[in-house]
Amino acid sequence: QVQLVESGGGLVQAGGSLRLSCTASGIIWSMTTLGWYRQNPGKQRELVATIRSGRDPTYADSVQGRFTISKDTAKRTLFLQMNGLKHDDTAVYYCYARISPETYWGQGTQVTVSS
Repeated sequence: QVQLVESGGGLVQAGGSLRLSCTASGIIWSMTTLGWYRQNPGKQRELVATIRSGRDPTYADSVQGRFTISKDTAKRTLFLQMNGLKHDDTAVYYCYARISPETYWGQGTQVTVSS
């Protein structure tokens, strides 16, 4: 059974940093695409970053150069380091794991950036 549990969200001032964590169980890390989406009420879910063994991470243009996705397989944890946060980064952030054809989601963690 795949389980994803996010943590690390919160309230931060513009220009600040946060690191999100997602502890994943029930997956084979080398065979799983992992990543982060974000969503605001009334808006489409936006892909923020992805990571997979043997491939370079990918990022949305809106976060390129500010966010870094990484993973620690020994700790079974996915990270999203967010620097230079902007008000537009405010959203609920969800980690996901794609084991084709299935996609699994965490419960989400709120990130709020004050202007």
